[in-house]
Amino acid sequence: MRNLVVNLLVSFILLFNFNSAIAFDFAPEVGDNAPNFQLEGFNKNIKSKKIWELNDFHGKWLVIYFYPKDFTAGCTLEAKGFSELKKDFTKYNAEIVGISADNQDSHESFCSEKSINYTLLSDPQGIISDKYGSWIPPFSDRNTFLISPEGEITYRWISVLPINHAKEVLNVLKKKI
Repeated sequence: MRNLVVNLLVSFILLFNFNSAIAFDFAPEVGDNAPNFQLEGFNKNIKSKKIWELNDFHGKWLVIYFYPKDFTAGCTLEAKGFSELKKDFTKYNAEIVGISADNQDSHESFCSEKSINYTLLSDPQGIISDKYGSWIPPFSDRNTFLISPEGEITYRWISVLPINHAKEVLNVLKKKI
């Protein structure tokens, strides 16, 4: 019973992201060059690729979203939202990347079980999450960045709610093109 209560409490906290109310905004600003990254990850459509970096997406719009943990309620809702709209993002020459502290095995299970159809990257020490102002140890804060094909941050969402977030990002992308 105690484990159930603890799991429900953790899920509730991650879903509503109470840390955001006390977090300072150290995220890069609109107009800044996106911080580079080189992270291990998983994409079920490109199983041979193990390391991703910002340059892999040069010439495309890139949605990078940071999230706390695979398989939690809010993170699953957000991830599935992006998966459902993946074809729409592709129409606008955009890729989607999710980043959390989870390892590649967790990402692979999450992608398989929840039908996630884009790249999830592992940032276990929070080094890249921190560069994007998205690290509240031991988790990534729920922030999203829209990066232009030239590598510039064109829009950012800080401490977002996962409900309908993917639609919100897609609507901003449509206005940018």
